[in-house]
Amino acid sequence: MTLPASPADPAALTAPAADLWKPVLTRAVAALAFGAVTIFWASPSASEMGWVGGLYLLATGVTLLRGIGQFGIAAKQPAGKVMAAAGAAMTGAGVAVAFLGSELVLGVIGALGLGLLGAAELYLGILYRGRGVLARDWLASGVIGLGTAVALPFFISLGAHALLGVAGGGAIISGVLWILAALTLRHDARSVSSEAVN
Repeated sequence: MTLPASPADPAALTAPAADLWKPVLTRAVAALAFGAVTIFWASPSASEMGWVGGLYLLATGVTLLRGIGQFGIAAKQPAGKVMAAAGAAMTGAGVAVAFLGSELVLGVIGALGLGLLGAAELYLGILYRGRGVLARDWLASGVIGLGTAVALPFFISLGAHALLGVAGGGAIISGVLWILAALTLRHDARSVSSEAVN
């Protein structure tokens, strides 16, 4: 879904965006790894669910915080502040879910972190529509995040396995989206660098 750089416009992928595929790929790997664990884990306990879910939320939050400059938005711009707030919310939610490890915490605090990230990504997708290489991906990921956040509280009473299934399902969908975006960005970065050499 990432917009490819046009061969007629080598400047379409700017220098900071040339390495953009790295944090995007890191986020995709974290999401897909979490999703794979949730698929094959038949009966997790509440504390195990907390650690696995918390580490996923924490990894996503840290990736967002570390990648702000690479997303093509400055940390001091309003969009950078939105991404920093979303990353901080995910990091905090991850720590809370990991250490408190209960169905209620994942269903409420985890949903809150995912919901804030989803809302932030929708905002950034709309703000950068037609101007940013990740705008479409942010829109899709925002919808996925908000959908997962809305669904999670309804599965609290069904236990750890159900909660991990819902969170893992959202993670797999967003992980596939982000890995496709990372591969597209990597391909575009190589194309632009080879054109610059020629």
